[in-house]
Amino acid sequence: MNSKVAAIVVSHNSSPCLDRCLHGLATQEHACDEIVLVDSGSTDRQYLSILKKKYSFQLVLAENIGFSKANNLGVEKIPVTMDFVLFVNPDVFLPSDFIKKALHICAGDPKIGVVSGKLLAYNLDRDASTGRIDSTGIRRKWYGRWYDRGQGEADVGQYDEPETMAALCGALLFCRQGALQSLQSPVFDPDFFLYKEDIELSLRLAKRGWKLLYHPDLSAYHCRGWQNERRVMAYPLRKTAAQSEILLYKKHPSPYILWALLKFFLVAVLRL
Repeated sequence: MNSKVAAIVVSHNSSPCLDRCLHGLATQEHACDEIVLVDSGSTDRQYLSILKKKYSFQLVLAENIGFSKANNLGVEKIPVTMDFVLFVNPDVFLPSDFIKKALHICAGDPKIGVVSGKLLAYNLDRDASTGRIDSTGIRRKWYGRWYDRGQGEADVGQYDEPETMAALCGALLFCRQGALQSLQSPVFDPDFFLYKEDIELSLRLAKRGWKLLYHPDLSAYHCRGWQNERRVMAYPLRKTAAQSEILLYKKHPSPYILWALLKFFLVAVLRL
């Protein structure tokens, strides 16, 4: 049976990278049956008109409603007949066999709710891979801090085994439609404007018995711009990230909220 796959991309002033992202989706060996691009408040949307002539996708225009609400809007636009939904950031570039491999992996275990792979850091200015890892799944420190496993490390094969993870990076999520429908609620919690929404989704899916799988046979490039130096990340974004961490532990009560409160104090008051 030929599985049907829909892809959802949320853009926001994404002109430097979106063309290559859409090219990766358009050239998949297992073609996407539907591609939905939700633009969340780009200040100049001329680049979208240009891309619309180049690629086939459904374009949805919205105000700057945040990552969670924009993805949920994309979910509303895809047919219910889709078997899988691929959430992909506009700064992620896929190899042509990504969907084919992801389908093969999911076919081997019906309890896999989400699978993702090795995200490798990419320097868009130099148009080259950095040779370092961006994410191989998300883990939590003993005191409560969530982090992308392997981020900043040279890729020397240290994460070359499949592994069930506590959470997966929201930049690239290949989701079984049945898992998303089991949530009986919006896929992404709309209370999260930006950051930690992927962890919150992962926690809800895991509580419902779905497996969150990191698989090294899957790989892609990710142009996340601030992975090497936290202070390069603008203060408003760091404050938003800290607020999202508090919200996460309110949604999923845990003593780890003490870490989140401390982090918010350090960022919001001391601006560290």
